[in-house]
Amino acid sequence: MTKEQLFDIADKFAFDAPVVDISTLGLGFINDTFIVTTGGSRYILQRKNHNIFPDVPAMMDNISRVTAHLKAKVKAEGGDPEREVLTVVPTRTGELYYQFEDSFWAASLFIEGSVTHDTANTPRLAYMGGKGIGKFQAMLADFTEPLHEVIKGFHNIRWRFEQWDKALAEDRAGRKAALATEIGWIESRREKMLAFWEMVERGELPLRVTHNDTKLSNILFDKDDEVLCVIDLDTVMSSTSLNDFGDAIRSYTNTGAEDDTELERVSMNIDTFRNYAAGYLSERSSTMTGSEKEWLAFSALYITYEQVLRFLMDYIDGDSYYKIAYPTHNHVRATAQYKLLLSMEEQYHVMQQTIRELL
Repeated sequence: MTKEQLFDIADKFAFDAPVVDISTLGLGFINDTFIVTTGGSRYILQRKNHNIFPDVPAMMDNISRVTAHLKAKVKAEGGDPEREVLTVVPTRTGELYYQFEDSFWAASLFIEGSVTHDTANTPRLAYMGGKGIGKFQAMLADFTEPLHEVIKGFHNIRWRFEQWDKALAEDRAGRKAALATEIGWIESRREKMLAFWEMVERGELPLRVTHNDTKLSNILFDKDDEVLCVIDLDTVMSSTSLNDFGDAIRSYTNTGAEDDTELERVSMNIDTFRNYAAGYLSERSSTMTGSEKEWLAFSALYITYEQVLRFLMDYIDGDSYYKIAYPTHNHVRATAQYKLLLSMEEQYHVMQQTIRELL
């Protein structure tokens, strides 16, 4: 992609003034992201990963409808919709994206004065991270429109088991025979995890708007570390809201790395769990059902288990999905996540009691 092509693509969007500069932002693990500077403002320009998101128009439709709902709520409460909600910038012809050859591009307003954090290394950051996602979900609790499924079967363990069984049957990389213990991790918990998902299928756990990537860096803060808004809405879909809580706990509370080779470093920090849950429930509890409250702690086990399954499945399948740095990387990831899962299971009764105390 040449600079001239980037300027030509940026020119297709309805920015407030002509573009004067474009620079790269971040590492671009999924999308290629740029900062666009005009004579008056700054914007985010992204090339969406068409391999991860095969239906970008559907994805952008989800984002547009969800952010419109959030902006109406913020405005009604006397807030600033342009700072407290992601603002999608359409093209000059009113489209939500621009297609250039086989690539799809989208733009949004850059929120000035905002900061991000990669890890919740203080109790306050863990609390505020929970508060940010809790508020996001609470403001969308009355959003009842169906959303497009932009990634098939995301967090649907029934779908993951179909993939898992297929990977075991095919054994593409010839690794299954050496993984009897690891396969046992998955199979011994299959019924319990399916029983949880069946509550979603029966409607006992209601469908909500879910973010589906609730790591701390997807929340913008102001200079005082107060929450501004939740960003990176590409994976917004409909599912149980517990997925977002569980994914955040998996991310926030791990005392080691996701691919840690020193397993003694890996565990769930119960204090971080408590701080995140306190922030989350301070915003969210009034819009939760009894079943959602009852199964909130379990969602962390569910999501962590799913990640063990996915890493191990990819290792069995010959490392066809996740990027790896060395041949056994996915096996190491699965083992480290399993250690985290064991730590959660050991502390599960404390997690449940913590939730009860916070409600």
